[in-house]
Amino acid sequence: MKTKLINTKKETAENIIEQVNNILKNKGIVVLPTDTVYGIMTSVFNFDGQQKIYELKNRSKKKPLILMADNLETLKRFVVFPKKTEQIVMDFWPGQLTLILPTTDLGKLLTGGRDNLGVRIPDCKILLDVMAKYDIPLMTTSANISGKKSAVTAQIAYDYFSGDIDLVVDNGKCEFAFESTVIDMVQFPYVVIRKGCLDCKKLLEYI
Repeated sequence: MKTKLINTKKETAENIIEQVNNILKNKGIVVLPTDTVYGIMTSVFNFDGQQKIYELKNRSKKKPLILMADNLETLKRFVVFPKKTEQIVMDFWPGQLTLILPTTDLGKLLTGGRDNLGVRIPDCKILLDVMAKYDIPLMTTSANISGKKSAVTAQIAYDYFSGDIDLVVDNGKCEFAFESTVIDMVQFPYVVIRKGCLDCKKLLEYI
């Protein structure tokens, strides 16, 4: 497989979105920029693609992928948002915060019976535009081989996965160049699972 590398400064957004959408609709795998690090992604309904992501990354099946969407209503199809999250998502999404929440029946079906799932609305225009146009959320994880540094540039991601995926979209270095902060909100008290680029002190009043 030949992996295509395209640059947001050299091609129109419309052309990039169309190329990404065509790949995703045909059960392909892409690397796209986010506000934190580059992510390796496929459709939430592409089970084979998700399994391939695990294989390419040499990632443990015990570590679930993250679900990304461009709006809250879409995510509500897959996870349940407790009332406590209302102000959090208003203040921090789109942004660098991943919330682990209880799955809905559909969420359980799509995750092999998992009772929780990490979700996020990223603050990256090209990625949001892709998801809005595609109208199907994406399962994703950082674009790296497990144990190696997450890709903060497209070239790093390309070096990791060239020949194994369909497309890498180059949007320059990621704004924050560090993973998102992850909070488990399935049970109270809530737990910070990963201290990422979002300052946890800003979240203390919520959790």
